[in-house]
Amino acid sequence: MFSSNEMHWDFALILIFLGVAVPLLGRRRIRQLLDSPETSKIDRLSIYASTIAFQWLATVIILWRTRVHGITLAQLGVGVPRPALAITIAIVLAALISVNQIYSLRRLVARPSEIKGVLPQLALKLFPQDDVERLIFFALVVTVAMCEEFIYRGFVQRVFQDWSGGHVVAGIVGSAVFFSLAHLYQGRRGLSTTIVVGILFSIVRSWSGSLFPTSVAHFGADFSVGMLAPRKIREASAQVVKEH
Repeated sequence: MFSSNEMHWDFALILIFLGVAVPLLGRRRIRQLLDSPETSKIDRLSIYASTIAFQWLATVIILWRTRVHGITLAQLGVGVPRPALAITIAIVLAALISVNQIYSLRRLVARPSEIKGVLPQLALKLFPQDDVERLIFFALVVTVAMCEEFIYRGFVQRVFQDWSGGHVVAGIVGSAVFFSLAHLYQGRRGLSTTIVVGILFSIVRSWSGSLFPTSVAHFGADFSVGMLAPRKIREASAQVVKEH
């Protein structure tokens, strides 16, 4: 059975991989994308497929090792112990996150000089450009919403909370830090935004006892920006060209 303060070797290896290898591999991949003049349909579909495969593989491995150590699915946030609370939080959180994404995109159009940043350039190269890509992108967003929430708000948050002797704050902070490291490729600005979102999501997961609200919000945020960002960024680019 699982001992709350025991540091299992496999958990330590998983955390090292998530905290070191994932950020480094992510930055390397993004640097390669930024250095390339453009991405093709095959490039984007390949990125979608490899990301889906990697996230599900990581989720299965973590699920396997946690079950070996007697951690239940409920302890990992898989389930909805208080449906009314979870659904209410999911709706409110998804609405807030989606509104923030839309506001950020509108601000980008209003300040077109920002389109030269890392995130807008990545959006143009990674986000879907036709119906086939949108379908696979939908599968990608579902995967990311489910798997990243399980990995960071389920596993990492549980491990840090248990290793600290049951301190909820330790779980929240540990989860948020690792989640932000996974998004290190977004640069300093993206890192600060991600850690705030990570803390908010970790608090919600702890409060509701479920990954459902954060998974719904995560999906809403990624899907809305994936559908809206390319058009908004092109509008901003056209505005820059017109001004010059």
